Amino acid sequence: MRYQISGKQIDIGAALQTHVKTELGSVLEKYAQRPTDANVVFSKSGAEYNCESVVHLSTGLTAQASAHAHDIYGAFDTCAEKMDKQLRRYKRRLKDHHKERSEPVELFGASQYILAASEHDEDQEPDSLQPMIIAEMEASIPTLTVGEAVMQMELAGAPVQVFHMEGKNGVNVVYRRPDGNIGWIDPSNAT
Repeated sequence: MRYQISGKQIDIGAALQTHVKTELGSVLEKYAQRPTDANVVFSKSGAEYNCESVVHLSTGLTAQASAHAHDIYGAFDTCAEKMDKQLRRYKRRLKDHHKERSEPVELFGASQYILAASEHDEDQEPDSLQPMIIAEMEASIPTLTVGEAVMQMELAGAPVQVFHMEGKNGVNVVYRRPDGNIGWIDPSNAT
């Protein structure tokens, strides 16, 4: 497994890197049999250290967690506990022997845009109906089942997951509803 351990505006020592590899490796060994790489980024915000961790699994799923504390080791340890809790919650699904995925998740390319927020009052009409694009990035849309998409959304801590459903045409979306339930948009069932 590849580890990428870095710091934003701070130096990361060899002792911290060894601690991260040991602790994160033991968490991943328990729950995820074939992780491919882990990216751990440390940063400092005021008096607190932040730790963001992203782990890519060989099935194509991604788990991520973040935490902050006054001590850099404490920030990582809290982040590792969150990752452990997420993976423990989904261990059965990750190791489901009845539905072993022989191939990694297939990804389709897409464009992702960030649109500028409107700066005018709600009472005023906008000058144009064309939004201003302030960033354009590459994105990947995975081919997943609905259950895998919900699991991916939960593991990533995201409010929404866009995916291509296996064996169907079109793009599907699962999202967290305000009432706490999960919503699913399936264009193939539209009448």
